[in-house]
Amino acid sequence: MPDPVRSQNPASLASDALRLSGDLVRKEITLAKAEMRQNLTRAGAGLGMVAAAAVLGIVTLNVLTAALVAALAETDLGPIWSAVIVGVILAILAYVLLRKGMADLKPENLMPTRTAENVQRDASAVKEAYHDA
Repeated sequence: MPDPVRSQNPASLASDALRLSGDLVRKEITLAKAEMRQNLTRAGAGLGMVAAAAVLGIVTLNVLTAALVAALAETDLGPIWSAVIVGVILAILAYVLLRKGMADLKPENLMPTRTAENVQRDASAVKEAYHDA
């Protein structure tokens, strides 16, 4: 039985290849859109963490002020050391949230990596198919 792919004329093979390539491109575009939506959702969460870090920064300033007032009246550490201890703890927490949020917003975390891998795999498959024909 003759191979149906090898028995087709070159124009038909070229037409099939163009049709399949077009289908492949459309599917990859659809995948890229879906992946970008997912990455934008992650970016939204990252922005939320940056906003939380900003709020904590503001709260830190309020707590530092309150700690300073309380330290003046109540502690044996002295007003400066009481305020520094509370301020450092909140500053560390704000820094951790900020770093996590900024890491989620890095451009390489927003790129459609699965789509790029699929395109490379598809290109290799097409190349192999033409070398085998």
